[in-house]
Amino acid sequence: MDALFSVVLVAHILVGLGICGLVLMQHGKGADMGAAFGSGASGSLFGATGSANFLSRTTAVLAAVFFVTSLTLAYLASNKPKTSGSVMENAVQSQSLPVATPKENQAAENKAATPESKDSKAKDIPR
Repeated sequence: MDALFSVVLVAHILVGLGICGLVLMQHGKGADMGAAFGSGASGSLFGATGSANFLSRTTAVLAAVFFVTSLTLAYLASNKPKTSGSVMENAVQSQSLPVATPKENQAAENKAATPESKDSKAKDIPR
């Protein structure tokens, strides 16, 4: 799935760059008026009106391909398996903590509460 996503992404970027280039090569609507007075557009590669038709049709085709690749990328990204931030988060979440019974909790509190317990290092820390 990652290889297909990469191929579609590269095609999407290339088509986007192609659209930018074709739009920049096209003449504006006011350029036809200049051609009538001899600005040199009639001597272009495609003729006086041929370049407008060819470039506009190619831009339309590339725009359609751009939309298709956009939808494909959205579909591929939405169907990607969800992963959390790191491997360590999954390892910590999967460990089960021991659950103490109420009797064990009571015994631990009684042991910590007795002042003669000398093995406790944190006698002076308030709870």
